[in-house]
Amino acid sequence: MQYAIELYFDKATEQNLSHLAQRVADENISTMFLKWETRPHLTLACFNDVNETACIEQLRLFAQTHKTMLANICSVGMFTDSRTFLPPVMNDSMYQFQKELYEYLGEYDSSGWEWYQPNKWVPHCTLALTHEDPDEAFYKASNLILHEFRKLYGKFVSIGLVKISCPVEEIYTVELQR
Repeated sequence: MQYAIELYFDKATEQNLSHLAQRVADENISTMFLKWETRPHLTLACFNDVNETACIEQLRLFAQTHKTMLANICSVGMFTDSRTFLPPVMNDSMYQFQKELYEYLGEYDSSGWEWYQPNKWVPHCTLALTHEDPDEAFYKASNLILHEFRKLYGKFVSIGLVKISCPVEEIYTVELQR
């Protein structure tokens, strides 16, 4: 089974991001993102397998020593494999957080997930997954998000362990220190 560690937003920011993803579905452009039933998030790391019990304890301990961080989102991004996303402004806190988490969980197999490793990580919050839709869905979803997105200033407040499946299975979430 494949797993991910996700970084979650405060409720208000999460609601704003969810609204944009819902708009893509409401306009009958693509519903794939909603089928995954995942919360808006940044993926911090991906692993081919983990010991769930040990990983939960590791995340609990990690969260006790890390504080919430600012989440400033001011642009729209796209991956050419049909994903439209919002990239947060990268800062030292985010970079260090992801690097420390990755090192902390270094015992787990991350082979094949190079874009989630330190110095290669592209932090992004996906809002539209259109790879299974007709080609024009990518352009329509991107256009809608480009027109409706407004800058967001929020916080990252928790981290969680999920199984990468459709729908996503949220296994454990823990709040960061305030």
